[in-house]
Amino acid sequence: MIRGGVAILDFGSQYSQLIARRIRELGVYCELIPGNESIDRILSIDPGAIILSGGPASVYDDDAPQPPPELFDTCLPVLGICYGMHLLVQGGSGGRVEGGHQREYGPVKLEPDGASLLLQGVKPGLQVWMSHGDWVADPPEGYVVTASTDSLPVAAMENRELRRFGLQFHPEVDHTVIGVHVLRNFIFEIAGLSADWNMSTFRKMAIEDIRSELGPEDRVILGLSGGVDSSVVAALLHEAVPERFVPIFVDNGLLRLGEREYVERTFRDHFGMHLMTIDGEEVFLSALAGISDPEHKRKTIGRVFIELFEKAAQDLGGVTCLAQGTLYPDVIESVSFRGPSATIKSHHNVGGLPQRMNLRLLEPLRELFKDEVRILGRELSLPDAMVSRHPFPGPGLAVRIIGEVNRDDLDLLRRADRIYIDYLRDHGMYDEIWQAFAVLLPVQTVGVMGDLRTYEKVLALRAVTSRDGMTADWYRMDTEHLARISSLIVNRVKGISRIVYDISSKPPGTIEWE
Repeated sequence: MIRGGVAILDFGSQYSQLIARRIRELGVYCELIPGNESIDRILSIDPGAIILSGGPASVYDDDAPQPPPELFDTCLPVLGICYGMHLLVQGGSGGRVEGGHQREYGPVKLEPDGASLLLQGVKPGLQVWMSHGDWVADPPEGYVVTASTDSLPVAAMENRELRRFGLQFHPEVDHTVIGVHVLRNFIFEIAGLSADWNMSTFRKMAIEDIRSELGPEDRVILGLSGGVDSSVVAALLHEAVPERFVPIFVDNGLLRLGEREYVERTFRDHFGMHLMTIDGEEVFLSALAGISDPEHKRKTIGRVFIELFEKAAQDLGGVTCLAQGTLYPDVIESVSFRGPSATIKSHHNVGGLPQRMNLRLLEPLRELFKDEVRILGRELSLPDAMVSRHPFPGPGLAVRIIGEVNRDDLDLLRRADRIYIDYLRDHGMYDEIWQAFAVLLPVQTVGVMGDLRTYEKVLALRAVTSRDGMTADWYRMDTEHLARISSLIVNRVKGISRIVYDISSKPPGTIEWE
């Protein structure tokens, strides 16, 4: 367990995860903790500062979420944002929060009073982002108002003696142009924390934690997919316990062109890992025969994967632990104040294996965001092409073939997708895009190639930009590039005669088509 840094109490704000990202980007460790957790849980990370997030509730509601009362008995500096600011008012004496006003959402100009510790260096008239219905009518005793807007008399307040600070606006969002500056003031100038969180530090601590968690007889396995997360876990475990770690790569026949060879070359030949490869193509394709429903495909792939993986672990013998590439956003989602969100689609992972196989779970990346995992991968000497590669779904190309999956369509899609991705790399677009891929549609259209009439398949191209995959926008690719990609695919891949480009955002769509 990493200790120190900032404890962020989450009261259900849509921006809570952004607060954590901003603080990590400043080089300071933080954890997002449900706002109604016990004081012992909050203090277990030995925080140097507390942040109270925003949230959709009103502090005067009967069921309004509250932090543990002992929190305000500590001497730690506290920053309350939006709802968190209202909690500071409620926890003080003589303060008042009012509701019933018109909701304010969007940019406003901030007018600081010039004497604030938190807003030190902030010039008047700069844009901040509001998202609230309630507001502070009267600050508690001991607090002074340090900023206002045209519509809001108390946009910021602080109690220097107690080192408690409140903001009605959201410093964590990009639309607040002074946001990082304000967070920097709180973390470094007020709380006195140090910027000592980086991947070199994490690497050393993670290796120590892995070695201390594993006993001398423990053996660890990992479902290695070749994606960023599992690849980084593999490199980390190989450095920590190379003789007691076996990565298992399941070739399900649904991979990208050359994927198996790439994974084996990287981990077996370059790193010298004891890589176990399972050739499961026939088993998976046989199980998928006749299935066209996306959810049925995912569940079938997950079931077959578990069966093959379990058998491989039994063949190895003596396995006690299963490693997974769980990331911090997954942890946040499972423990957030709001609870897990509704299932949009099943995710193919090995989550059912620890209970089924009586294995202990090892999740060395559970404190990291995706961008931090990529940095760690480079720190562990993984090839940059692997660390920077786009996300790839667990069910592989099965969910990029709309409808039933067969070997011929997989071969078509593999070749077309390789042409598309190679073009993006060759023309400097790949790293600008969060995820790009091709989708084979269950549609045939009439075409003309040479003097012959054709009746061949339609391929959709998808490319999106995103920060974390939670939301995404379609990539504005130049039409000249689209024309060249289309020409290359149609001319080189027999069986595809028409190309379309997906211009859907997320939401309302998802990134993958299935």
